[in-house]
Amino acid sequence: MRHSFLFLFAVAATLSGIPGFAQKNVSYYNEPYRPQFHFTAEKNWLNDPNGLVYYKGEYHLFYQHNPYGKGWGNMHWGHAVSNNLLHWKHRPLAIYPLEGTPDHYKCPAFSGSAVVDRNNTSGLQKGNEKTIVAIYTAMHCGQRVVYSNDAGKTWQPYPTPVIPVMKNGTMDERDPKVFWHEPAKKWVMVLYIGPDKDQQERGIAIYNSANLLQWEQKSFIKGMYECPDLFELAVDDNPAEKKWVLHGADGGYFIGSFDGSTFIPETEKIKMDLGNNFYAAQSYSDIPAADGRRIQIGWMNGGIYPDAPFNQQMAFPCVLTLKRFPEGLRVCRNPVTEIKNIYGEKFVITNKMVQPGSNILSAVKGDALDIHAVIEPGTAGSFGFVIRKGSYETSGTPVRYDARNKKLSVLGKTVDLEPVNGKIELRILADRASLEVFANGGKISLSGCFIPVYTFNDLEFFCEGGNVKVESMEIYKLKSAWQK
Repeated sequence: MRHSFLFLFAVAATLSGIPGFAQKNVSYYNEPYRPQFHFTAEKNWLNDPNGLVYYKGEYHLFYQHNPYGKGWGNMHWGHAVSNNLLHWKHRPLAIYPLEGTPDHYKCPAFSGSAVVDRNNTSGLQKGNEKTIVAIYTAMHCGQRVVYSNDAGKTWQPYPTPVIPVMKNGTMDERDPKVFWHEPAKKWVMVLYIGPDKDQQERGIAIYNSANLLQWEQKSFIKGMYECPDLFELAVDDNPAEKKWVLHGADGGYFIGSFDGSTFIPETEKIKMDLGNNFYAAQSYSDIPAADGRRIQIGWMNGGIYPDAPFNQQMAFPCVLTLKRFPEGLRVCRNPVTEIKNIYGEKFVITNKMVQPGSNILSAVKGDALDIHAVIEPGTAGSFGFVIRKGSYETSGTPVRYDARNKKLSVLGKTVDLEPVNGKIELRILADRASLEVFANGGKISLSGCFIPVYTFNDLEFFCEGGNVKVESMEIYKLKSAWQK
C-alpha cells in the first residue's frame, strides 16, 4: 500500500513540548506514548498487518515496515511471533525488496498473506516441517512467493512471479489474500485490481490454484478497495448456517455466498469499524478447528506518538462473529479473551444508582485499562466515561452516550446506538495512545488514536441531566505486555 503521512511528523514535533515530557524515565517499550498491550515495531514505521498465520502454537504477525526511518517507504515485511496474541517476540525481517539498496528499490515488498501448505501442494516442502508460504506484492514486479521450511525462522524466494504484472496498464494489482477452500479442494486468492488504462472500475479479482504457484482468474467484484479479506462465519454460532464476508481496507464489507470461484453479495456495503483509525485489517489463517475463531488485526492508521522511536500501531486482536439483528446480519468485533493474561487490579461495581456530579471511579487510575459496563440510562440525558482525566475540569477524553438521541460519541465520531432491553453495554480498551470502544456485544466498534497528557491517569464515570443505574461495571488495570 502507498500512504504518505509527512504531516503527522510536523504535528508531532509541536507536541513534543508538552510540559514534563522530557522528564519521564524511559526504558524498553515504556516511552510515554508507547502502547502497552498493542503491537508496535521496536522502532521506525509500521503499517498494514500481513501474513497472519498460525503454526505449531505460534501466531505469526508480519507487517509493512520501513527499517530505515519513521516515515512510510522502503517497504519490507517485519515479523513477530506470539503464543497468546499479547506477548510478541521480534524476529528478523522476513521479506526484502527484490532489487536495489536502501537508497533505490525497484520492487518494494507490499502487502500479502501467508498459509500453511499442509498437503505440500506446492512441492516446496523440504524436511519434516510443513511449508509456510507467503504470497505478497512486489510492487511493479508481480505477485511473489517466499516460503519457509523451518516454521517461519528463515525464508526463501520462489524465483518467478506467480502472477506477473498485468498487461492492461494498471500497475496496481496488489495485496493478495490466500486461503484453502475445502469444498472445492483448491486455493483461493482475492487480489485488489486498480483502474486500468481505460479507467475501468477498480475492485477485487478472485483466483484459483491447485498448487499456490499457478493461478487462474475466475471472477471480479466491483467497488472494493485494497487489502481484501474473504472468510466464512457461522450465523449466531450455528454451524448449520454460514455466510461469507468480503472485507476491504476501509472497513467496508459485503455479506454473501461463495462457491470457491465467485462471490455473490447479498447486502449493501456495511462498515465494520466506525472509528477514525482503523484500516487494512486482516484475519488469521490456519487457526485450529478446535479453536475455530476468526481472529482479526487491523492497523490503527494515522496515530501520532510524540518523540517516540516508532511510528504507528496495530489494533488489538479481535474475534469476528456474525449475528442477526432486526436490520439484518452484522459482523461483530470483540477483543480476544487472551487479554485476561495481563489483567491486574480489578474494580467492581454492581446495581448502583449514580447521580450527576459524583464520580464512582475516583479510586481508579491507570493508562492501560479494560472497562466493561452495562448501564440503564434511567432519567439521564447522557452518561459515559472520561479517560485519562487530569487536574483541570476539561481534561481527559470522553466516551459519551446521548440517551435522548441514542448516539454514542468518542474522539469526534458519533454513531447511532439503540439500547438492548433498555440497557447499553460498553467495552473500552484504553492504551497510552488509543481507545477502542465496543458497544452492545461488539455490534458497534470505534477504534481511535489520541494523545492524552501522559501524566493524567484518572478515570471518571459521569451522568448528566438525571440518574443512571450501573447494573454492572468491571474495570481491570492492564499490565504491560512488554515488561517482564
